[in-house]
Amino acid sequence: MDLTSPKIIKELLSKYNARPSKGLGQNFLIDKNVLNKIIESSDIKPNDIILEVGPGIGTLTQKLAEKVHPVKSREAGISPTAKLFNGAGKVIAIEKDKKMCEILGETLKDFKNVKIVQGDILRYNDPKGTPTTNYKIVANIPYYLTSPLIRKFLEEKSPPQEMVLMLQKEVAQRICAKPPDMNLLAVSVQFYAEPKIISYVSKNCFWPSPKVDSAIIKIIPYKASGSPRPAGSTNLFFKVVKAGFSQPRKQLYSNLSKVLKLEKEEVKKWLSKNNIKPEQRAETLSIEDWKNLIKSFNY
Repeated sequence: MDLTSPKIIKELLSKYNARPSKGLGQNFLIDKNVLNKIIESSDIKPNDIILEVGPGIGTLTQKLAEKVHPVKSREAGISPTAKLFNGAGKVIAIEKDKKMCEILGETLKDFKNVKIVQGDILRYNDPKGTPTTNYKIVANIPYYLTSPLIRKFLEEKSPPQEMVLMLQKEVAQRICAKPPDMNLLAVSVQFYAEPKIISYVSKNCFWPSPKVDSAIIKIIPYKASGSPRPAGSTNLFFKVVKAGFSQPRKQLYSNLSKVLKLEKEEVKKWLSKNNIKPEQRAETLSIEDWKNLIKSFNY
């Protein structure tokens, strides 16, 4: 069953009386080259545990399952290794849409190394059913889920080894921004991890076609790359950063003094002490600039 075929996708949806949900950002991938690019970017090993968010009809799920533990199709007969599967390598697919879960039951029926879970990834919490260490996240996610999903897993005590995500092109560019074009989302991600755009994906690679192009992005948490997590108070860091970005068009000292309720002259001294000009804007500061401000915060 070729799940990149619009015809087959439509037949599956019709069979289960389902339709693509705009609210859930359901745009199904119909380009095999892009599918392969995601798999290549994920650098999957046979024993990896993969957490896929929003599998839809299972197009990417099938490829992931083949990588972690190859299983032949039912027509060709189940491979002997499938019978010996002990959970060392598996795919946990968490899907919010009940109809899609029904479709996944059909499209993934030949894969014994896939666990389908119906639930909201932002609310789902099952210690026995989800990985806590040595796992990777691979997902094609809608805009509304991008920031909370990334933040949720980067803030975990045991973050994933890496995250390979398909998301809106503009959002991917914002996440990977550098000074003088930083933004709150970029700081929120880069505080915990190193993001990198792998490639851009045309909106024509999906059915139904979304209004904007997408991008494949890889995010590697510092802990997974061997670097320690940033020291200091995370709450204080984001309190100060949010204050700095509270009104992006205004000068940094003005935002910080207003939100943090500090005297403007004190804020100017604090900024100058860290080689930051008071009249700069938040978007011009690097992650290191923000860290230095937190280290010298004595108010």
